[in-house]
Amino acid sequence: MAWALEASVPSGHRRQGAGRLVLSPHEPLVEGGPAEEFEHSIQARIAEGYPHLVVDCSGVSRIDAAGIRALVRGHTTARRHGGSLRLAHVNADVRAFLHEARLDAVFPMLDSVAEAQAREWPWRTFTLVGAAAAFCAGLYAIGTVWLPPETLVPANVDFGTTGNATPPGQPFLALLKLTAAAGIALLITSVHRPLSAGLPNNRSMEQAQMLLCVAGAMVMIIIGNSVARAFGVAGAASLIRFRTPVEDPKDITILFLLMGLGMATGLGAFAVAGLGTGFLCVFLLLLDRLPSDGKPRELMVELKADSREFPTVPVESVFARHGIIYQARDVSQGRQSTVKYQLTLDRRLPVEDLGAQLTAISGITSVAWKKVKKGTS
Repeated sequence: MAWALEASVPSGHRRQGAGRLVLSPHEPLVEGGPAEEFEHSIQARIAEGYPHLVVDCSGVSRIDAAGIRALVRGHTTARRHGGSLRLAHVNADVRAFLHEARLDAVFPMLDSVAEAQAREWPWRTFTLVGAAAAFCAGLYAIGTVWLPPETLVPANVDFGTTGNATPPGQPFLALLKLTAAAGIALLITSVHRPLSAGLPNNRSMEQAQMLLCVAGAMVMIIIGNSVARAFGVAGAASLIRFRTPVEDPKDITILFLLMGLGMATGLGAFAVAGLGTGFLCVFLLLLDRLPSDGKPRELMVELKADSREFPTVPVESVFARHGIIYQARDVSQGRQSTVKYQLTLDRRLPVEDLGAQLTAISGITSVAWKKVKKGTS
């Protein structure tokens, strides 16, 4: 393989800048030697302590499945070491091949090496923080300036059935309360999602959290100051049975907290709801920073394809996108093919979403998950 040699490293030209190491292959990354040597070079550089890599593709005219595999495995290893892998000077043919393998969104492809070495700012995080701060400040302003709670909740308790916290003629106030509750639910769920355990029922749990917050607001709007209505709602709620197991205790706690915030919104305590939402978002982030056991989750996934040729590259590309460490354990080929992978993945990664991405791959007909028993190697 053609490389610009440096010192005693025969596998490539290395030059360092801005904290990122640059690898510069000078011929097609194809099977039969070049791709395999390039993969070995990436792994060796990461092992030497360079997790942040830039691949200068100006000398790479084309790439095949073996070259893709080298990039995917390099990306996975870099992510495991807290780094990343970027591409620079990628020509149209290589871009098309990466797009066909659905990897163009995995590898950042920059026009120059200098741009690839530049620091990447987390703009999505900044946007979320700004939107959350504005939302909570808006609720606080509504609850202290425009609609303080004492102007919305009647002082006398009605033991009959005529009490109503939202007086007739104010349906838009009820709509405002429900909208605020929905906004609180969306914000808390957006913060909680990347911090959650990523269980198979993660999506349904997120929807339950958002609906429960709105339900809390609706309940308080309906009850108003009527004790009779409160007993009626409690009786109706007792008929509901939740049979879906919740394995993460934090998810249960989030449900109760969202119910409380929704009830505060239904009462018209917008300032309390706004401050409570901001406090809960910050507290969730602080909890995530607490020391943990640091043990990733290990799962076994069995993938079945409808032909003898198993779509290895697309499957491993999905693993790479999520920084999953994978190892093929069992391969069976006939009229159909079956491959079992042992995966080591972050506990916060939603398995349901991962399964959906694997199922979307052309040729994959079945995805089955199993827990890895202790002692399995």
